[in-house]
Order: sequence, then C-alpha cells, then structure tokens
Amino acid sequence: MTKKELAELLKYSSPREIYVITHYGVLIRLFCPVKVRVLQDIGILKRGQIVLVQEIKVTYELKTVYIINNDAYFYYYFDIIM
Repeated sequence: MTKKELAELLKYSSPREIYVITHYGVLIRLFCPVKVRVLQDIGILKRGQIVLVQEIKVTYELKTVYIINNDAYFYYYFDIIM
C-alpha cells in the first residue's frame, strides 16, 4: 500500500473511535478513552491489568495499534472491556 492509498483510507477514520462487534452481533462505536485488559505482559504492562487506550492508529501494513500512556502496542495484546 502506498502512502497516498493509506492517506485516502485514513480520511474516513478517527484516532479517537473504534467500531466493535459485540458478542450479540451488534456493531457499536466506542470513543477514547477505551478500557482494555492486558492479555500478556508487554513492556511495562502486566497481564490482567486494566488500562485506557488514548488513541487508535494503524501501521502501513494496516495493523491496529493502541496508544497507551504515549506508547504504541498492537491490538492483539488486549481485550476491549465494554
């Protein structure tokens, strides 16, 4: 994906919201800060800890990244708490 293609895609997204499908199949929009539970030790975060996501970004490879305490972490280390 080129930088131009990524920029075009990101025009329609916000770093302060995320869409989530619930266990009941309902699509909801969550606004930052979003509570998440740490699934495994990563950096200074410990498994089971509840933290707040300040922003949601994407990499050039379109992987979702959570900004927590001004540090970036891949989404798969966390479980969203609703």
